[in-house]
Amino acid sequence: MQKRLGFWIAHFNILAVCTVLLGAFGVQLGEQEVPCPLCMLQRMAMMLCALGSAYIILQSRSGSLTLSDFAAGYGMSILAAVCGACISTRQVLIHIVPPDPGYGDPVLGLHLYTWALVVFLVVLIDSGLNLMFARELVTDHPIQFNGISKAVIGLLGAVIIANVISVFCQEGFHWILPDDPVRYELFYDLGLFKST
Repeated sequence: MQKRLGFWIAHFNILAVCTVLLGAFGVQLGEQEVPCPLCMLQRMAMMLCALGSAYIILQSRSGSLTLSDFAAGYGMSILAAVCGACISTRQVLIHIVPPDPGYGDPVLGLHLYTWALVVFLVVLIDSGLNLMFARELVTDHPIQFNGISKAVIGLLGAVIIANVISVFCQEGFHWILPDDPVRYELFYDLGLFKST
């Protein structure tokens, strides 16, 4: 098992990011909160973070993982996490001065963009640790790209598709998302709802 630990850590990383993104969907749909453009950029950065781990898992189809596979995968995750952290920090700073209530309702005392910043910092720490110990995580033992791997990659693909659909519904046939969206423009463009 220890010889395949790096392979399973990559699975855990994807599951953790997908859980966060599904939680954001829960808030979006359950609380009727339409995400702003910065929120959507943060979601995209999280998906890119997960793609670094997906790269590692997909490279295992050859039967082994090399040091360069780990470096490339976690390098992608680090770059995506830095971009996401910058976007999250910008949104935190926009709403940091009282009496600004922030965008959306807080979840466990923090707004989603603050939680996103925490997620990106965790991804940076996780990726850094995986790179530090990459020599111990690399294995020349055969690794099987199995049903669990397919399910995890499939979940990430479904989350990516769901976000694409969400953005399309939110943007409709317009080029730019409004700064403070209050509705899904596609439904108004198609005449399903009357404009107010």
